[in-house]
Amino acid sequence: MTDDVTAVSEDAVVAHIGDDAVTRALNLLGERWTMLIMRGAFYGIRRYGGFVAALQIPRPTLSDRLGKLVEAGLLIRTRYAGGPIRSDYEYRLTEAGIALFPAILVLMQWGDRYLADGRATPRWIHVDCEQPTSPELACDHCAKPVTARNVRLAGPPHEPVVSP
Repeated sequence: MTDDVTAVSEDAVVAHIGDDAVTRALNLLGERWTMLIMRGAFYGIRRYGGFVAALQIPRPTLSDRLGKLVEAGLLIRTRYAGGPIRSDYEYRLTEAGIALFPAILVLMQWGDRYLADGRATPRWIHVDCEQPTSPELACDHCAKPVTARNVRLAGPPHEPVVSP
């Protein structure tokens, strides 16, 4: 292993990979279109037709993904007055869905940095100070930045996987 990340033995890691939180999250969110639907919800899209128009997603795929996101508790489907049968529902973020916002923000930041090819992308503005914002991962105890270089893997709930 290089100095790029904190070294951990492969055997120690293998024991934690099979059914970890990342695996479970990607089982739900890793299908094509799913995170784009969630991003659309953060952009303010709520109606079926809005998702179709914004994403150019096939309707059967959208129906399937919206159903999975509702079933998983990330979106809630609510009725609104008027409109044709398919679009008389809105899809709104739940608390669990809103909790994905940092992941969307980090993916946008990573894409802007490594994949933008000079293309302009939307920016999130922090309402309190009216300035563009970008995510910073910080320790919830000391508030110092958290990177792949200054953390180590520990088992549940706080068992060290490797000694420091």
